[in-house]
Amino acid sequence: MKISTEIGSIAQLVGEKKAVELVADAGFDAFDFSMFCMCDYDWGKRIVRPTMHPLAGREYLKFVRELKHIATECGIQCNQSHAPFPTSCVEIRSYFKRAIECTAESGGNICVVHPDNNKTAEENAEMYFELLPFAKEHGVKIAAENMWNWDSSKGHCTFAACATPESFNAHLDAVGDEFLVACLDIGHAEMCGSGTTAVEMIGALGGRLAALHIHDNDKLHDSHQIPFSMHIDFTEIIEALRDNGYNGYFTLEADSYLNAYTKDNVVEGVRNLAKAANKLSEMFEDVMVS
Repeated sequence: MKISTEIGSIAQLVGEKKAVELVADAGFDAFDFSMFCMCDYDWGKRIVRPTMHPLAGREYLKFVRELKHIATECGIQCNQSHAPFPTSCVEIRSYFKRAIECTAESGGNICVVHPDNNKTAEENAEMYFELLPFAKEHGVKIAAENMWNWDSSKGHCTFAACATPESFNAHLDAVGDEFLVACLDIGHAEMCGSGTTAVEMIGALGGRLAALHIHDNDKLHDSHQIPFSMHIDFTEIIEALRDNGYNGYFTLEADSYLNAYTKDNVVEGVRNLAKAANKLSEMFEDVMVS
C-alpha cells in the first residue's frame, strides 16, 4: 500500500518546495497538496484576509509546475489535494476551481472539497454540481469529507454534513456522479458524538471510498496526531479497509503533530510520520496475506 502525507504543516516551517523534498527523503510515495494558503481565513472574525503566497497570485500555475518538477526529480508524485475551507465562507468557495486546476497541474487526481457543515445533502449538491464540469475537464475527482460540529454543552462533537454513513451516502446519492467520491477522515469518524465509527463508515461507503485522511486522537478532540500515539485502534480499521477492497493511498493528515517541531528538526518529525505510515501499510499487507 502506497503512503502519502499532507505537506501544509511542513510547508509552514520550510515552504512547499522543501516540504516535498523532505517527504520524498523520508520514504513517502506521494504528497497531499495542502492549498489552505491560497487565502488566509480569520476564524475569529470569519473573514478572508489577503495573502502573499504564490498560490494566491497570478503566477500560481508556475509555482505548481515547479513543485511538480521537484517531486518528479525526487521520485514521488501528488496523489491528492485539499482545497481551502470553511466552505460556509462564500469567498473561500471562489478558490475551489483554482484548487482543482492546481491539483491537475501537480499531477493529482483527487481534490478534497469540504461540504458545508450545516447544509443538507441537496444544498451541498448544488455546490458540487457547479464544480463538477470544471473538475471533469481537468480530470480531477472531487472528494467530499465527513465533517463535525462542536457541542460545548455536551463537551463533544455533534452532527455535521457527511458525519454519518447515512449522511455521507445521501450526499453522494444527491449528486450521483462518479466524479464525486468519498474521502474518509479516520479521526473525525472516531470522535465521541460523531454518530459512527471509522469501521462502520468504511463498510457503508464501499467502493465510493477513494481517499483517506489518517491521524490519531483521544476519541474526543480532533487532535490530528501521528498514528499510534493516542487512542484510536487501527487494527480493525485496517481490516475493514482490506475487506472493502480499498486500493487508494494511506494518506496521513497528522498536521498538528509537527507543531512540536521547528525548521531545524522537522526532518525528524517527517521521518517519524513515514514510519507510522509504513507501519499502517505493513499491517494492511499482513492482513492481505492472512
